[in-house]
Amino acid sequence: MAKNQRDELVFVPLGGVGEIGMNMGAYGFGPEKSRKWIVVDCGVSFGGPDLPGIELIMANPEFLEENADDVLALILTHSHEDHYGAVLDLWPVFDKPVYATPFTAAMLAAKRAGDGIVENVDVRIMRPGKPFEIGPFKLEAINVAHSIPESNSILITTPVGRVLHTGDWKLDPTPVVSAPTDVERFKAIGTESDLPLALVCDSTNALKDGESPSEAEIGATLAALIAEAPHRVAVTTFASNVGRVVSIVRAAHQAGRQVVLSGRSLHRIMGIAKELGMLEGLPTLHDQDAYKTIARDKCVLICTGSQGEARAAIARIARGEHPVIDLNAGDRMIFSSWAIPGNEREVIDIQNLLIDKGIEVITQNDALVHVTGHPRRDELRRLYSWVKPQVLVPVHGEATHLAAHAKLGREEGIPNVCEARNGDMVRLFPEPMAYPAEVRTGELYLDGLVLCTPEESGVKGRRRLSFGGMIIVSLAVNSNGQVVSGPDYVIEGLPETEDESLVELVEDTVTNTIKSLPPKRRTDPDVFSSALFKAIRNEVNGFWGRKPNVNVFVHRV
Repeated sequence: MAKNQRDELVFVPLGGVGEIGMNMGAYGFGPEKSRKWIVVDCGVSFGGPDLPGIELIMANPEFLEENADDVLALILTHSHEDHYGAVLDLWPVFDKPVYATPFTAAMLAAKRAGDGIVENVDVRIMRPGKPFEIGPFKLEAINVAHSIPESNSILITTPVGRVLHTGDWKLDPTPVVSAPTDVERFKAIGTESDLPLALVCDSTNALKDGESPSEAEIGATLAALIAEAPHRVAVTTFASNVGRVVSIVRAAHQAGRQVVLSGRSLHRIMGIAKELGMLEGLPTLHDQDAYKTIARDKCVLICTGSQGEARAAIARIARGEHPVIDLNAGDRMIFSSWAIPGNEREVIDIQNLLIDKGIEVITQNDALVHVTGHPRRDELRRLYSWVKPQVLVPVHGEATHLAAHAKLGREEGIPNVCEARNGDMVRLFPEPMAYPAEVRTGELYLDGLVLCTPEESGVKGRRRLSFGGMIIVSLAVNSNGQVVSGPDYVIEGLPETEDESLVELVEDTVTNTIKSLPPKRRTDPDVFSSALFKAIRNEVNGFWGRKPNVNVFVHRV
C-alpha cells in the first residue's frame, strides 16, 4: 500500500509545546488525505505587561477549522484554565461534543453562567475506567493526581497504535479530596496489548530531580503554622486547588478556628465541590460578612489573589481597600502558591504592602506551603517503566523543559524521542517521525470582548502610546491659506516640569511652523499636516529624547 494511503496515527500540537499554557493538541487517524481528528484540551494563557489590554491568549484553531468536517470531538483532561479556558470561545463553532468529568463539566457550566456567555457546547460525561469510542478512536480516562479534582490522563487506542496523553499529573500517594494516580492501570497499559504505545507527556518539572512532595505534607505544614499563630491567619492559594482549601479548613478546625472565604472564584469552586460531595464532614465555611464577628485568634481567612490580581481579595486587603476585611500587625499571611511566570512583580508588591503593615508573610521560600501538581524526574522514570513507550513526545513546557525531558527519555532507553513544537506534525505510528512546521498555527487574543489575531489587535499601537505619549493637533484653513480655526491640542503622556513645558514647546513649534510656511503651501492639507508633523516630532525629540506619537488634522474650509 502506498504511504499516502495507509492508516497513520499522528499528533499535532497547536498550543502548549514550547510554552507554558494554552494547551491544545489534535490526534488524527487514517490515510493522509482522509484523517479523522479528536482534540485534547483547549486552554488559555494570560496576557502580560507586553500585551497591554489583552486578557487571554489562546491557540489559533485555523487548522481544525480547515478540517472541521473531520473533527469529531474535544476531550478535556481537567479544568485548569490552561487546559479548558478557551472552550467557550473556540469550540462552539465546531458544533461537536465535549467530553469531560462531572467536576470539569460543572466548572465549564459555572464559567458560562458567571461570564454571561451565550454560546454553549454539548458536554458529555466521561468517567475514569469506562472506555468509550469516537469514530476510529477508543478512549479511556485514567485518574491522576493533580492540583484540581478529577484530573485525567487519556489512553487513545487505534488499529495501528496507542497514545497515553498524560495531561497534568504527579505520583501523589496521599492526595486530598481526589483519588491517587491509578498506578495499577498504568502498569497494565505496559503489558496488556501488542500495539505500540506513544507517551505524550507533561514536562513542567523535567528539570527537577526526585519526586514531588505530597499534598498531605503541605497539609501538615499548614496545620502547624495555623496552630502556632497567635492571631489571625490568612491564606491565599489557587481557588481551583480544592484539596489545598480542604487541608486549610481541616487545619483550622484542628486548631479550634473558624474559616472565612473571600473571593468569588473561591465561593464558586467550593460550591461545585460541595454539590459533587467532595466536602463531606467539613465544618461550616463562612462568608466574609462573618469576618468581624470572629475573635482574632479564632479566625482563618482563605482568600483569592495568589497571583497578584489587582481586584482579588488579598490585593484589596493589602491596599486597605477591602470593604469588610483587614489584617493587623502580628497577623500571619501564608502564600500557599507560587507565582506563575510573569506575575512575580505583582505578588511581591502585595507581600511588601503586607510586611509594611507588620504582618508576617510566609511563602514557599520559608516553609513547605506549596507544591506543584507535576511530575519530577523520578516520577517520569517510573511512568516510563510502567507503560513501556516506544515513542516519547515531551509537551507542556518551554524549550528548556522539553529538552530536559527529551534527554531523560533517551537516557532511559525510549527508542524514539520526538522533540516537537506547536505546528509540527508528528507521525506516531507506523514509523515515528516529526515534520516541523507542517501545520499553520498561531495565537488569538481576547481583547475585551473581541477575539482577534495579533495583527488585528491594537497592541502595537498601545505599546507606542505607552512609550511616546500622544500629541494631536487640529486646525482649519481657508482657500487663502489662512488659519481660521484652532489650532486645538490634545496632549497626553508627555513629561511636565515646573521649569520647562513640552506643551508650550508643541504650541510654539506649531505657531512657528505656520508662520514659516507660505500661505500657498498651507492651502494643501497634506503638505501643511506633513510640515507640522515633522516639526513637532523633531522639536519634541530634541528636547525629550523620544519621538512622540503625532497626529495632525488640517481641515480645508
